[in-house]
Amino acid sequence: MSSPADQLARLAAQTEPTAAPAPAAPPPRPSGYLAVTRTPTYGFLAALPLFVLYEVGVLLANRGPGQIRVGADVWLKTLLAALGGAGWMALGAAVVAVGLVVFWRDRGRHPPLVPRYFALLVAESLAYAVVLAFLVGGVVGALFGAWPAWLPDLALAQMAELGLGLQLALSIGAGLYEELVFRVVLVSGLFWLVHRAVGVERRRAYALAAVVGAAVFSLVHHVGPLGDPFTLDVFAFRFLFGLALNAVFLVRGFALAAWTHALYDVLVVTGSFG
Repeated sequence: MSSPADQLARLAAQTEPTAAPAPAAPPPRPSGYLAVTRTPTYGFLAALPLFVLYEVGVLLANRGPGQIRVGADVWLKTLLAALGGAGWMALGAAVVAVGLVVFWRDRGRHPPLVPRYFALLVAESLAYAVVLAFLVGGVVGALFGAWPAWLPDLALAQMAELGLGLQLALSIGAGLYEELVFRVVLVSGLFWLVHRAVGVERRRAYALAAVVGAAVFSLVHHVGPLGDPFTLDVFAFRFLFGLALNAVFLVRGFALAAWTHALYDVLVVTGSFG
């Protein structure tokens, strides 16, 4: 039988307040060019110049009663209109909302904003654009014996009669909006569905999402009245190029994928590969 002193000690131990759980450690702050430029903050800030150049370029270069715009841009604006928004105010509100979400997600990491990193990001994207053009073109050429003669014609076919200013604006817009739709929305959405909902292992889910996303990216360019006639070599080129952009997106982030796509299209319409 325990003594009164032991009983009092047990009672005191039972009534002692439990220690509060230790606060979660803040996420590590990214450092160095490669880590910092993969953050959502850099993805958003680096995409803003593409957004401004495209929107201003389209407004200045379009002539006639209707405006020619990138298909992915029209899809997003149609979605905004269906949700009750329209025009520049809705688009501006969407951009601000995305920016707030991005900065909220990165609030604990505080990635440093280094001006020269943005210049390095563009230079890295330009290198990817050139390397991927010749790499993908070389693979398609080895399979179909058609490279390099048709490489510039592929992207120029639908824009041959447009002025250079509009061609440049559409090239920049394709880099921004197509990467937003096909990489951020489609590939990320497929990965979430396959990995989280179905339970496929993470690497396999990434690979499956990248392959399916590249196939959809290529097929969309053959759909509709302005789509290219379907040929296997053209489909293969866009599929492989989309697969390469998926790899850039998954490894280096949205900003690099958008700038790589935009700069590739700019090089094509200016005849740099010719």
